[in-house]
Amino acid sequence: MKRKIIELSPDGCKEKESLVAAEKLFRVNINGRDLLTLVASPHEPEVLVTGFLYLQGMIAAPDDIIALGICSDSGQVAVTVRKELPESLLPIISSGCGGGIVFAEGSVPAVGATGQSFPAGDAALAIRQGMARLLAVAEQYSAHGGIHSAAICDCTGLLLHAEDLGRHNTIDRLAGAALRQRIDVSGKLLLTSGRISSEMVAKAIRLGVKVLASRTSPTDLAVELCCDHGVGLAGYVRGGSMEVYTHPEQFTA
Repeated sequence: MKRKIIELSPDGCKEKESLVAAEKLFRVNINGRDLLTLVASPHEPEVLVTGFLYLQGMIAAPDDIIALGICSDSGQVAVTVRKELPESLLPIISSGCGGGIVFAEGSVPAVGATGQSFPAGDAALAIRQGMARLLAVAEQYSAHGGIHSAAICDCTGLLLHAEDLGRHNTIDRLAGAALRQRIDVSGKLLLTSGRISSEMVAKAIRLGVKVLASRTSPTDLAVELCCDHGVGLAGYVRGGSMEVYTHPEQFTA
């Protein structure tokens, strides 16, 4: 979205037009219950909601969604799923941009696809190439900044990529796209532009991802989760270098 702004500099001020990131609130009602509000980029909300439901353990397949209705103007989302939800759902406010949210039932990955380990020695090269490609396809970030991006890739290149205001939302979008397109991402590599926290790792484990990498840092709980679940973790992927926190056998032959 374009806005008129005033640019201030040592040489004075001038009026100009600038692109700013779009933001929308999606109020989600599941099985007749108002459960949460997602703060996100406005594009493809059906993909975002599908991924969120999957990563919270509320659905296991696209067919578990009986009905999904979205009002683009108001942001109201009405979902009916086959699973009967618990009477009490404990929300956990995450460290996500815009106040991410997970439910206690979905915060610790009790299940998740057990994909094959990434081929020894291949992860480092795939991360370098994948991160460069992710930066190249991040159209919204290139246009106006203020956006996170993420991707699923393997040794052949990017399989899926997503952009959103929130780093957590990008993972939900990847999950939703994989589910709707019936793409198996287990055993693959997940790249993100944002900080890796424990709830980000929980989402990755739920997807069956075996290697997780970011341009910035992980938290201590994220490192512990990756250690416990056999996920290779790398941070500060910049240029040709990276810092490996867990399971170095995934990165070096």
